[in-house]
Parts: sequence; C-alpha cells; structure tokens
Amino acid sequence: MELIPQSQPQAPSDWLKCLRENGYRLTAPRQAVVEIIASSQHVLSPLDVYDKARSRYPKIGLVTVYRTVEKLAELNLIQRVHQPSGCHAFIGGFSGHVHLLICESCGRAVYFEGEKLDALMANVENESGFKVHDHWFQLFGICSDCQ
Repeated sequence: MELIPQSQPQAPSDWLKCLRENGYRLTAPRQAVVEIIASSQHVLSPLDVYDKARSRYPKIGLVTVYRTVEKLAELNLIQRVHQPSGCHAFIGGFSGHVHLLICESCGRAVYFEGEKLDALMANVENESGFKVHDHWFQLFGICSDCQ
C-alpha cells in the first residue's frame, strides 16, 4: 500500500469556474460552500458544511448546501464518502484511481493506492463469476493524532 501525500487542495476558483461553465449561478453562499469543501482535508457532511457556511452567511439555506454539493459531485469535483453511520459525507476529489482511509474520530482522509487490491479483485472475479468493472474501497480507523 502506498499512501499518497496530501496535495494542495484544488483552488476554489477552479471549482467556481467549472460550476459557472456548467451553467450554475454563483451566489455568495454557494461560493462559501465551495470554499469550505475545497479547503478541507476532512470529510464533511452537508450539515457540517451548512454549519460552517452559516458563520459566513447566516441566512444560507440547507437546500443551497445540498444542491451545491450534488452539483460538485456530478462534476466529479468532490467524492462521496459512505460513513459507517450510514450518512454521506464528501471530500475534494482526486484524479486517478485511489482509495480512502478515513479517521472515525476527526474525519481526516488520506488517499492510498494498493497494487495488492488487484489480486483481491481477480480472486473475487474467479470465485463469483462476475467481471468486475469498478470498485470503491474505503477503510475506517483512528488516525495517529486521535489515538
């Protein structure tokens, strides 16, 4: 397994440009949502984003957060994270095929690559008769800072 160093988050201005080019109106509250998610190295639920955005724009609506998050996911700017609690959260997307390791305590996310997963997928194909086209792998634990 190879951990992928946390790179600089993609600039919020790039995300805003992508939204604008795809016909999305850019209001100040929506820009706040983009800035919050783009600058985070932690997974954030829509409610987390809403709480953070309200400090900047007290009148922001939860619907604005959900619509913005869905559009960002549709444009592959963020990645959906399924949490053990069943709630969805999001983190800035990463190009290429990588997997996530997520701290259950603080929500910090680390991307990793795993060549050994290819052998696992081949074994699953052989035993199930399925031809696997894609997979999504997330691990949950407690990071060294939270231990």
